Amino acid sequence: MEEGLAGRLLVATPMLGDPNFRRSVVLVVEDQPAEGTLGIVLNHPTEVPVRQVLDAWTDLVTGPSVVFKGGPVAPGSALALAIAQGEDEPIGWRALDGAGVMSRVGLVDLDAPPQLLADGIASLRVFAGYAGWGPGQLQDEIEEGAWFVLTGKPGDAFMAEPALLWQEVLRRQGGTMALVATYPEDPSQN
Repeated sequence: MEEGLAGRLLVATPMLGDPNFRRSVVLVVEDQPAEGTLGIVLNHPTEVPVRQVLDAWTDLVTGPSVVFKGGPVAPGSALALAIAQGEDEPIGWRALDGAGVMSRVGLVDLDAPPQLLADGIASLRVFAGYAGWGPGQLQDEIEEGAWFVLTGKPGDAFMAEPALLWQEVLRRQGGTMALVATYPEDPSQN
């Protein structure tokens, strides 16, 4: 596994059986080889409206205006991702380290007043919990064939129909990856 996965997408392969990550697309937000990796599942919306848990942020949220399940770790905590507008870094927003094409996507300080960010961001999504891997754990999973490591697009974290993200990311890769996108939900029904 290469170092510096922040800003990259982890796309679950069909062989990944963990129900927390089945057909998941995870944005890596931190990758410290000595400490581990932290990511946010982008495509698992819940039924919980953002206004129910973070009412002050509701007007800034990109639809669907629900909290997303960011992963199985600390599900009672909230994280938010946003795309920064313009060249300046908005107050209360932090770019992902080494994020390449995802460099305008960053984490939002949900303790900051929303009006501080309102003019500085183009999209915002709220996540409950996150995905975490200890040192070497994610590398082992990648080598076992559980994850594809792919380059994302800033809009991936804010797709209007998040249920289609897994197929969309795979299809745009072309070749074999595009074929994987057609893999049935339940192969026994094929």
